[in-house]
Amino acid sequence: MLKAGRVWALGAMSGTSLDGVDAAMVETDGLRIHEFGPRAYRPYGAGEQAVLRAALGKWPGEDLAEAEALVEAAHLEVLGGFDGAALVGFHGQTLAHEPRGRGTHQLGNGARIAAGLGLPVVWDFRSADVRLGGEGAPLAPFFHFACAQWIGATAPLAFLNLGGVGNLTWVDPRRARPEDAGALLAFDTGPANAPINDLMMARRGLPYDRDGALARQGRVVQGALEMFLDEPYFLRMPPKSLDRDTFRDMIALVAELPDADAVATLAGMSAAAVLRGMEHCPVPPARLLVTGGGRHNPVLMEMLRAALDCPVEPVEVVGLDGDMLEAQAFGYLAVRVARGMATSCPGTTGVRAAVSGGTISRPQGETG
Repeated sequence: MLKAGRVWALGAMSGTSLDGVDAAMVETDGLRIHEFGPRAYRPYGAGEQAVLRAALGKWPGEDLAEAEALVEAAHLEVLGGFDGAALVGFHGQTLAHEPRGRGTHQLGNGARIAAGLGLPVVWDFRSADVRLGGEGAPLAPFFHFACAQWIGATAPLAFLNLGGVGNLTWVDPRRARPEDAGALLAFDTGPANAPINDLMMARRGLPYDRDGALARQGRVVQGALEMFLDEPYFLRMPPKSLDRDTFRDMIALVAELPDADAVATLAGMSAAAVLRGMEHCPVPPARLLVTGGGRHNPVLMEMLRAALDCPVEPVEVVGLDGDMLEAQAFGYLAVRVARGMATSCPGTTGVRAAVSGGTISRPQGETG
């Protein structure tokens, strides 16, 4: 059984950018953040990324043995380097996400992670939410609410995660609990880094546009941008979520463009998607705190700052770690699951009622 009060939880995240596994510890009682702990990163090599890329879009029952073994081995490698955790939050690798169809698929078996680490593991965080009519994503908003309290925010603010997909969390920290009406609104804004990374790999053999260097040499082609914004997704009211490859046609829109213009236009599309998303905020946020790999792209950040009226800053300005926020989130959520507390609600995923999602696997011989 998980002891009462504050505990150290270890969370892990392997995002849709396919760059590697983030792992980090957080001390929490499931309500508030009390302390942040050690963190580590295990990158995927080029060959490993190729294996994972080939698995994208696949569902359980398809040939995934190599990819699953890779995901589990990488997680065991990095998680095994930590001491002092009471439990682990294991998200796994999202391969497919179709909440109104086949559901959601995160690769990796938490029971094997529990056996390998000798610790209880919370995993399969999204399925219960989807079964109850939710989008199953995004799941970090309850942690964002705790972060807003941790930094002492007193006015509504927003967190923007620019990973493979972009997602926005609007937070009113004046509410008592994240599941309270009006405390949170969250949804996927649109594609973020994934199309840029895919194009860079296809054209240059590089995993991403380092420091936005190639995008800075190009120009945004307005015709392609306007066609992108005609996508029906932008007319849907939140909560709403995306699969990594929902907008795969973005690449086709820039197929005839020179490399620099293509990357600049994809960055412009990612920024424009965020701007459309900001229109859904119940009241304008006092600030936009940016996490995820996209905050390292100066071109993308400049596009956002030029178009928004509020300050746009990396989360580091308030003492958070934008590389580890999602890993920390799944450690925090693991404690909430273990204590039967909600991890999503109508305002974050559109689920019918607040729900605690997740499966708990314990090492062999451990009970309770």
